[in-house]
Amino acid sequence: MAAAWKGTISFGLVSIPVELRTAVQSDHVSFKMLHAEDLAPVKYERVCAKDGEPVPWGEIVKGYEYAKGKYVILTDEDFRAAALASSKTIDILDFVRAEEIDPRFFDTPYYVMPAKGGEKGYALLREAIRTTGSVGVGKLTMHQKQHLAAIKTVGDAMMLETMRFANELVDSSELSFPSSELVRPQELKMAAQLVANLAEPFQPEKYTDEYRASLMKMIRAKMKGQKIEAAPVEEPESTTVIDLMSRLQASLEQSGGKKAKKTRTRRRRTA
Repeated sequence: MAAAWKGTISFGLVSIPVELRTAVQSDHVSFKMLHAEDLAPVKYERVCAKDGEPVPWGEIVKGYEYAKGKYVILTDEDFRAAALASSKTIDILDFVRAEEIDPRFFDTPYYVMPAKGGEKGYALLREAIRTTGSVGVGKLTMHQKQHLAAIKTVGDAMMLETMRFANELVDSSELSFPSSELVRPQELKMAAQLVANLAEPFQPEKYTDEYRASLMKMIRAKMKGQKIEAAPVEEPESTTVIDLMSRLQASLEQSGGKKAKKTRTRRRRTA
């Protein structure tokens, strides 16, 4: 796996040579757009909205719309003038408590790998972050764009997650949410008990993309010439205020039975 970025992590006067390797991979099913008549691939053309004629690349410019129908044109020279100086350093600006960071800030994760000669410094920074329960927040330039970044620990690895800047988050005050005053104490008690009954250690491997599996099953069947019948779609029922308590009670009874069964199973395994 090729490195996505090479440089150094800097905190204080300490510099550690590192590489970033992607920590996630795409697993989606891709499709091509085809002409239904002859199954030939469909090409996309850049068409002028005014005269409907195709526009060659040489006649296309980039414009920023500052008012309806009003544009400022930026040239390649303008973009070069605005670009930040290329940097191969991740400057850690602050160390903050992990729980203080809103999860909405986090974007794309990368493994931070020590480059040759950086093993001891890497281990030192990793253990310092782990011991203090901190996250290093800094900036890096990657793919000609400046990113806010967080450096944290996951097991023996250090992870870097690119972050969104504050102005990219939607202020929750712009939205309307139900008041906690709508919840009665007895309802809250039962709901909390239901959550406790359904609590399990997080096991990511148990959650699978059922839609992808179903889609691939259909594709394989169609490759064999089999006809596929679509399953009827069941509309979910909404829980009304009137029967909320009865639904909670029924859910508690159901989850209580499942929890007891799981407990007996665990005891037999450890016996």
